[in-house]
Amino acid sequence: MHLHEQEHLQEHGHGHDHQHEHGHSHGSPNKQAASSEEVLAMLEYMLGHNRHHAEELNGLAASLRREEAELLRAAVEDFTRGNEKIARVVSELKGE
Repeated sequence: MHLHEQEHLQEHGHGHDHQHEHGHSHGSPNKQAASSEEVLAMLEYMLGHNRHHAEELNGLAASLRREEAELLRAAVEDFTRGNEKIARVVSELKGE
């Protein structure tokens, strides 16, 4: 596991620090495959995490010039489409 720490500058209207821990598997042949329950739990966690970041990015767009804000919002739309695909995987794993 490794820790990501980000500081957001006050001038961008987002003046708090937050840390996120992420576990990453790098395909070591000595590792067992994760159970379906573990995969589902990780996907649900990551989906919520991603959605939170999309909200933060949209908030940051308000502090940018128009062109940069439009580009950032377009990136968030792309990010959101990816999240929707992850949500579909979660639904299928849950048998919904």
